[in-house]
Amino acid sequence: MNSAGGNFIEIDYCQRAKHGQLISGDVFLTEQVKEEGRIVSVLSDGLGSGVKASVLASMTATMALKFAASPMDIRSSAEIIMDTLPICSVRKISYSTFTVVDIAGNGETRIIEHGNPPFVLVRPDGELAIVKNELRPERWHDRVIHYSNFEVQLGDRIIFFSDGISQAGMGEFRTPFGWGVKEVETYIRGQVREHPYISARELSRKLVLRAEQIDGLSAKDDITCGVVYFRSPRQLVVMTGAPFNRAHDNDLARMAEKTPGRKVICGGTTANIISRQLNRPIHIDMRQARDSRVPPSAKMEGFDLVTEGILTLGEVLRLLEEDIAPEELKSNAAVRLTSMLLDSDVVKFAVGTRINEAHQDPNVPVDLELRRNIVRRIAQALEVKHMKRVSVQYL
Repeated sequence: MNSAGGNFIEIDYCQRAKHGQLISGDVFLTEQVKEEGRIVSVLSDGLGSGVKASVLASMTATMALKFAASPMDIRSSAEIIMDTLPICSVRKISYSTFTVVDIAGNGETRIIEHGNPPFVLVRPDGELAIVKNELRPERWHDRVIHYSNFEVQLGDRIIFFSDGISQAGMGEFRTPFGWGVKEVETYIRGQVREHPYISARELSRKLVLRAEQIDGLSAKDDITCGVVYFRSPRQLVVMTGAPFNRAHDNDLARMAEKTPGRKVICGGTTANIISRQLNRPIHIDMRQARDSRVPPSAKMEGFDLVTEGILTLGEVLRLLEEDIAPEELKSNAAVRLTSMLLDSDVVKFAVGTRINEAHQDPNVPVDLELRRNIVRRIAQALEVKHMKRVSVQYL
């Protein structure tokens, strides 16, 4: 989402279910409050694992998300959540924990924590002493809620996670008490030093993979990590399809040349137009292995990726809608484009509306959607699931 001064709040997470479980007992939710310029994320960890833990964590996360986005005060919200959740008859604790990260467009941030490991703030130019206020709900004196309020700065990262990370490796010779919050924080800071511009998506993934390694490559508990990254926006423009009016081919080429950020061309006709107008040759990358799903990509000076059109975009749509992480797949044009979309904050699609006669062939599969409908669904997936700011311009 956008924020003051043209900065951007990137939020992403990575999750693994406990080994042997089909569903995670951790739940991560994010919602934009557009009218107030806020974005709220919640991580809830249900007691135990599996379906029961997932249901309770989902209930907790949903309530916390709605309350955080409402004018209701923290203490009242927490009491309602705790009153709603059942109590474990053996351990005498609530069946779910929660961490709420609420960031306004101007950077003002509040964090509410109950039961999860403490969040980590990484600030490039030094540390910030976080004051955590303790709140005890009137009807739950044995429960402690920690409340923090501060203003994020450009480059700040907020990392919050379930105890599947901090307790990874518990009982093992090298980590008898688990990985530990301090060691987790040391690992996070080391990754940021080594990769100063690492995205929220990649940092969360690295932390989860490291916890899995410490667990012996078999997660002993549900593992979830969420990362908030406050930074300058990363821009990407995707050009696909020829302009409706051939007289506007030169306008497409000039837009491609002048638009800031990374640039992708999807479609042979589109690539040929831009190549002709800018007098830049196209080179097919013959080093790529043959792929049954999508044709190989190509190269053109000044562009980060050149691909085929409909088939590649259709595969990108599938990866986004099915939440398939591109890092876990063999690289091809669609995987690379999906990764670029997820690593960008502001995505612009320039969609030509000239009919491609090739797609009127009755031999083309019936389920092959028109370019603009595929782009519309990709844009929706990026906006709803990944909080990207997406615009579509038809040419």
